[in-house]
Amino acid sequence: MQGIVTLTMNPAVDKSSSVQNVIPERKLRCGAPRYEPGGGGINVSRAIHRLGGESTAFYPAGGHLGEMLRSLLDREGIDHCPVTIGGLTRQNLTIYEECTGQQFRFGMPGPEVAEKEWDQLLENLLNHHPTPAYIVASGSLPSGIPKDFYARIAKSAKSLGAKMIVDTSGEAFSLAVREGVFLIKPNLRELEDLGDAGALKEESDQEALARQIIEKGRSEAVVISLGGAGALLVEKNGHQRLRAPTVPIRSKVGAGDSMVAGITLRLAQGHSLVEAVRFGVAAGAAAVMTPGTELCRKEDAESLYHKIAVEG
Repeated sequence: MQGIVTLTMNPAVDKSSSVQNVIPERKLRCGAPRYEPGGGGINVSRAIHRLGGESTAFYPAGGHLGEMLRSLLDREGIDHCPVTIGGLTRQNLTIYEECTGQQFRFGMPGPEVAEKEWDQLLENLLNHHPTPAYIVASGSLPSGIPKDFYARIAKSAKSLGAKMIVDTSGEAFSLAVREGVFLIKPNLRELEDLGDAGALKEESDQEALARQIIEKGRSEAVVISLGGAGALLVEKNGHQRLRAPTVPIRSKVGAGDSMVAGITLRLAQGHSLVEAVRFGVAAGAAAVMTPGTELCRKEDAESLYHKIAVEG
């Protein structure tokens, strides 16, 4: 298996609990809290581990929550390389309302990361030995980190011979794509932001914009996440639609990260791109079947993989 590293510039400790009813201006008695490592790339590494693979997670960590994040990753057996920062690692909160089955998710802003801190992380990542075959940059950028940060990594990845996979949004995403990467996984809204044609309601419009991105050399492959409908894979030589099977929905948290994990793991194992995306769709669907903030389960992903329909 080829090497994988993940990058998370805005990691978090994810705290979750449950309550019978969410009622304003009343003290609510919640259940025992659960703590998990969080943030885009960290969740990709965790999902890769759950699916039977290995990766190394790079991230900044600060304060007592940063120490907790390191400890949680150690507990899960995730290989990780943190860089200590002066700011406090953020904590997110998810509350499950028992009477309705609804989730209430509260995302906190990340700390400000100083230039010397993010520069050290970048240096550690690019000097990692052995050189990874795949670099997965996932999640938002906190304050203090330049918007072209992922673009800088994309440029360096080319010189290293590594393939960069990007799963983010906004200006950081568009700048990375402009630099040129191996694979992107936008949802429809994020894909629309890369074009100038507005809403992409028709499947032909989605494919056309993805093909423009490829023809301009901005990404070798585009995997458009379509939620419960699966995904559209567009590459130089064609396109395929991968239809996801219907599964019981318990929580959509972590589905996108699980999808990226499945794709990257299969690529690192030497599978074709279409088979990698097929497994990614299965891993994303498997995550939907798990409660709360739990990620995909290997047995679910492997079972669903054989039910994914691939249409040319």
